[in-house]
Amino acid sequence: MRVILAEDSTLLREGLVRLLLEEGHEVPAAVSDGEALIEAVEQHEPDIVVVDVRMPPTHTDEGLRAALEIRKRRPSVKVLVLSQYVEKRYATELMSSDVEGVGYLLKDRVGQVGDFLDALERVGAGGAAFDPEVVRQLLARTTQQDPLSRLTAREREVLELMAQGLTNASIGQALHVSQSAVEKHVNSLFDKLDLSHITGYSRRVLAVLHFLES
Repeated sequence: MRVILAEDSTLLREGLVRLLLEEGHEVPAAVSDGEALIEAVEQHEPDIVVVDVRMPPTHTDEGLRAALEIRKRRPSVKVLVLSQYVEKRYATELMSSDVEGVGYLLKDRVGQVGDFLDALERVGAGGAAFDPEVVRQLLARTTQQDPLSRLTAREREVLELMAQGLTNASIGQALHVSQSAVEKHVNSLFDKLDLSHITGYSRRVLAVLHFLES
């Protein structure tokens, strides 16, 4: 894939460039701020961008705003956002826009090379990849609100993994249950969440994330 990086930490940026090149990806640009990222995307037309939420000059939400602008201008460009902490407002804003080809990872996950590369490949292929801790905190925010309170413990586990972007087969592997068991839990939780009319992998993730925002 053609990957553009936007990260103001020189050490992390150069480390990611080297990692991606070693994995056979092309990195036509690696920049340190949101404006440079938007310009680089227009110039190089990448498959995916990897962008930090907080970058110069204010170190607040420049990266996220750049990511949303890129999605608006070029919907085909995939976006994998990195963040030092779980920033719920930013995560919800990004996730609620469209989760096809979108990911949100904590920077700690980048240190786990296999997890980072897996998320990159999943997002690059048009799927979703959301950090488990991000999903847990978004779920916790609505724990006391119906209809989430009607879910069983197992259904909540399935919902967490769904919101991360995993398929039923991957969920079954993570929970050590059969795929048919996962499908039953999925059908049950969608009934309880009034989402049974949603079909398709990316649509179900989008529905879950829209529900978390409510």
